Amino acid sequence: MNKTLKEKLITISRERQTKNDPSHDFQHVFRVLNLALKIGKKEKADLDILIPAALFHDIIVYQKNHPMSINENEESAEVAKNVLESFKNYPQEKIEKVIICIKQCSFSKGIYPDLLESKILQDADRLEATGAISTMRTFSSGGQMNRQFYDPSDPFCEKGTVAFRSNLDLFYRRLLIVEKGMHTELAKKIAKRRTVFLEKFLQELKTELKESGVI
Repeated sequence: MNKTLKEKLITISRERQTKNDPSHDFQHVFRVLNLALKIGKKEKADLDILIPAALFHDIIVYQKNHPMSINENEESAEVAKNVLESFKNYPQEKIEKVIICIKQCSFSKGIYPDLLESKILQDADRLEATGAISTMRTFSSGGQMNRQFYDPSDPFCEKGTVAFRSNLDLFYRRLLIVEKGMHTELAKKIAKRRTVFLEKFLQELKTELKESGVI
């Protein structure tokens, strides 16, 4: 992709990305873009597809407990389609693959991607769901929904089925398990290191809660 087109797409993404959700703001998108490029260059992916897919994968964002949140990927894909169709110097035959990448990016839907670029975008986005950054994002989103930090009756989900009563529950439903779903070798390596950090964080938290008489 030529530099001028890339910069124009970045500008559109920055302008249109939500300003009300720090966990899905343009900085999240920019990190996903850079991770996708790092992985994509190693995997020899089509950057014409990967760049716009990364830039617009979260262009439509609802609060996670909003009933419309299930439609985010489809609506984001539609925005990407409209934007790319407005650029005559963008290869129009590649738009459909951009749409596929965005629609297959969702973690909660459990989709296994069938395009290389889809796998890379999913890896890049899921890397944002593990490690130090994921910890900040989790508590940011949870704060918007007024969700408690942890369930005092079972902070570390040790009593059976993981519910969704607190921010910490998400660690066990997503943050600690995304490593197992990575597709590319580079993403697997990064995710492994980030998961180790999460385990250390939880161990420190457990120590502090013991000190505080919570457990």
